[in-house]
Amino acid sequence: MRWLLELDRFALAEVTLPGGRRADLMAVARSGEIEVVEIKSSLADFRADRKWVDYLEFSDRFYFAVAPDFPLNALPDDEGVLIADRYAASLHRPAVYRPLPAARRRALLLRLARLGALRLHALADPEAVGARVEE
Repeated sequence: MRWLLELDRFALAEVTLPGGRRADLMAVARSGEIEVVEIKSSLADFRADRKWVDYLEFSDRFYFAVAPDFPLNALPDDEGVLIADRYAASLHRPAVYRPLPAARRRALLLRLARLGALRLHALADPEAVGARVEE
């Protein structure tokens, strides 16, 4: 999230997408572009979890975030890669730009705005939001 913030992209963690999948990080650029970052803790995690392809239809740019010792040759060549730890990240390979259709972008931007507002409300008034399920 710090890497995204440095690039003027504001992110939310654990964003539920239409269809029920949950993106690790979803960020919005000033331009309205949407980026998804899928965090992979190990090669076994990457091999066991093939749902990441479902995230491509909900992002303009898609990245894997992996540890410095991750075998990068195991990752798909056409997706972005970040080398990261819990404090920082650096760009290893840029993501391919796949522009979202306008209607999907609008729906996702509304989803992110509402989710961000709900999370802020929960910080200010946890009792009021406690029973509310995130969209």
